[in-house]
Amino acid sequence: MRKQQKGFSLIELLIVVAIILIIAAIAIPNLLRSRMAANEASAVGSLRTIDTAEMTYSTTYPSIGYANLSSLGGAAPCTSASSTSSCLIDDVLSTVGTKSGYGFTINNLTGAPVIVTYTSTALPSVVGQSGQRAFCSDQSGVIRYNATGTGCAPGDPAL
Repeated sequence: MRKQQKGFSLIELLIVVAIILIIAAIAIPNLLRSRMAANEASAVGSLRTIDTAEMTYSTTYPSIGYANLSSLGGAAPCTSASSTSSCLIDDVLSTVGTKSGYGFTINNLTGAPVIVTYTSTALPSVVGQSGQRAFCSDQSGVIRYNATGTGCAPGDPAL
């Protein structure tokens, strides 16, 4: 009588590994697209936070107007608000300037002695990997996007 074989043959194992690789090849691009979409949503949310902080800052300090990124935040824990450290946004945005694969800046601060304009931008750290689109906003509060991901301007389409 023949002995009963236990376990799997090499061909059976290779078929299972091939099936797993096919499933992974289908799932990984979808995962990357989902992560880019989440990073873009986080960037838009952070720009909204920056816009709200700018409006609050300009009404709290009317003799200054709008502020740069570091003045909107403060070192953690931010306990005493001032015009140079207003505690309106978290320290990740204000000191590091990078969050969820996007880099944030505030520029075009114009006006003297009161700053009456600003432009906030969110650019992906690696276009096509951390995000596909660039986003920007200004004192109007309208968030705009640029599909190239390399820059954003007031003439770009609104979200």
